[in-house]
Amino acid sequence: QVQLVESGGGLVQPGGSLRLSCATSGIRFSINAMGWYRQAPGKQRELVARITTYGVTNYLDSVKGRFTISRDNTKSTVYLQMSSLKPEDTAVYYCSPFPPPGYWGQGTQVTVSS
Repeated sequence: QVQLVESGGGLVQPGGSLRLSCATSGIRFSINAMGWYRQAPGKQRELVARITTYGVTNYLDSVKGRFTISRDNTKSTVYLQMSSLKPEDTAVYYCSPFPPPGYWGQGTQVTVSS
């Protein structure tokens, strides 16, 4: 059974930081590229960052220089370090293999507001 458990979200002021974690089970984590996605109210889900099995990363233009994706294959966990957060980063954040196979976790809410 596949499980994707995101955590680390919360309410943060503009300019603040958060570190998201996604613990996975039931997938062959070490051979999967992984991605962080987000969905804001009334918008489609979008890919924020992805990391290959070799650690090569790609980012959505709007988060480049502010977000960093990383992975720990020994823990089957992927992380998203977010800094210099902006109100437009407010969304529910999800992780999934890349490309997304169609299953999702419950997500973690990130709200950036003063």
